[in-house]
Amino acid sequence: MMKPIMAVAACFGLLCAEARAQNLTMAVGAPVTSLDPHYHQLSPNNAASDMIFDRLVDTDSRSRNIPGLALSWTTVEPNVWEFKLRPNVRFHNGNPFVAEDVAFTIARLPNVPNSPSSYAIYARPITAVEVVDPLTVRFRTTEPYPLLPLDMTNVRILNRATHERSTTDDFNAGRAAIGTGPYRVVSHRMGDRIELERNDTYWGERPAFGRVNYRMITNDASRTAALLAGDVDVIDQVPTSDLARLRTDQRVTLSEIVGLRLIFLGLDFARPAGENSPFVTDNNGQPLGRNPLQDVRVRRALSMAIDRRAIVERVMEGAAVPASQFLPEGTYSHVPDMPPTAYDADGARRLLAEAGYPQGFRITLAGPNDRYINDARIIQAVGQMWTRIGVRTTVEAQPWTTFVARAGRADFSAFLIGWGSNPDGSHPLRNILATVNRDRGWGASNRGRYSNARVDELTLQSLSELNDARREQILIQAQRLAADDVGVIPLHIQTNIWATRRGLTIAARADELTRAQDVRPAAAR
Repeated sequence: MMKPIMAVAACFGLLCAEARAQNLTMAVGAPVTSLDPHYHQLSPNNAASDMIFDRLVDTDSRSRNIPGLALSWTTVEPNVWEFKLRPNVRFHNGNPFVAEDVAFTIARLPNVPNSPSSYAIYARPITAVEVVDPLTVRFRTTEPYPLLPLDMTNVRILNRATHERSTTDDFNAGRAAIGTGPYRVVSHRMGDRIELERNDTYWGERPAFGRVNYRMITNDASRTAALLAGDVDVIDQVPTSDLARLRTDQRVTLSEIVGLRLIFLGLDFARPAGENSPFVTDNNGQPLGRNPLQDVRVRRALSMAIDRRAIVERVMEGAAVPASQFLPEGTYSHVPDMPPTAYDADGARRLLAEAGYPQGFRITLAGPNDRYINDARIIQAVGQMWTRIGVRTTVEAQPWTTFVARAGRADFSAFLIGWGSNPDGSHPLRNILATVNRDRGWGASNRGRYSNARVDELTLQSLSELNDARREQILIQAQRLAADDVGVIPLHIQTNIWATRRGLTIAARADELTRAQDVRPAAAR
């Protein structure tokens, strides 16, 4: 009697082990705000989209362009790009992927209602999409446009037949979350989790896991505890306070790479010099009657008051590098010979006095408390540093969803935020530093409303320069000009760190996207 029972038990144990091996639970530190891949430009949203949808041009772990739904792309005329599409690709509902879907997707980008950070910028240069045949599409631009393949790395492709009448709510409900990607959506609970299953007809590399539970655990301690307890298999945004302990824990493997995300401070350029900025007062709490942040001397003083090295060492515990610009050294259009602004409290006080604020003023510095690594601690540190030079600072940290909505309305006088760039200076220039221009799709994430006509002019010039060397110099000039003008105050570039349970590995990506298809059993790599 015992032998059959033991045999059944053994089989059950093997089935359980096999089921566990097929399931993956991931915990991410920032909430996904939408499953509509064209609604809100945020890295957490892009990561989720990459599991469900595909791009014409994909990127590798170092953000270099590689074929995706397009096998190749080339200019057939100075202002015409031709993309050859991958054959035999189907959407999750069985519909074939064809050139008409690309044309539909491009037309949709600028027409997503209420988008807080639009993808329209990637459609604006395109004046016409020509469907040559089911697997060939051409993009016509007004002028030669070298960035079109790079732009396509930001655009997830939809199906005309499926999505022509779909709303953002339909995507969030899961009804319209249908792509060609490696995973299908099973269920979605906004701000909590996405449940996915493997797309067994996927055209690309087969994902290692059949089922994925993609959880959003924004509390740092809870995320680490879930990994160590075995409740999750992978976490991102590894808390810096846990790094030393996890490096010596044999149950855990860390994957690290210097990223492309700059953490920076935005300032209020929306109100002219003669108007009050909403969170700036004199030392008695009364309106100043002007906006001191419009004075470059004040902006330089605020930047000089920040000890970036101390923030990196004490707050980030080494998991970042001090920064003066959006792109790290070694990337295309990184500005050479532009080190981070040196800490100089005395110099900052002199600049404030020169600008007419010898006694300083009061300001509120806002930021999220659940989006970036140590975000609330960073604004506390900056607030203390500003207070030391006479700019008495109140810190206001709030949940990301509340914060980003207010930042999009330009509610703040000063705020902390981040931007994960493509490795090309045009990306932050068009999105963060360009004057807000809906017709061009510029300034979609310019929440401080910075505006500099010469920066805009150089940015526009770079977009039609086909010679890479000349274009790089134009981009460097534009970025240097914006830095001299203190359009934003750079703090540091994050190091991206993931932790997995022993026996798993994840491809560390410079773009910080946390995706199930990048996780594999360690032996498989």
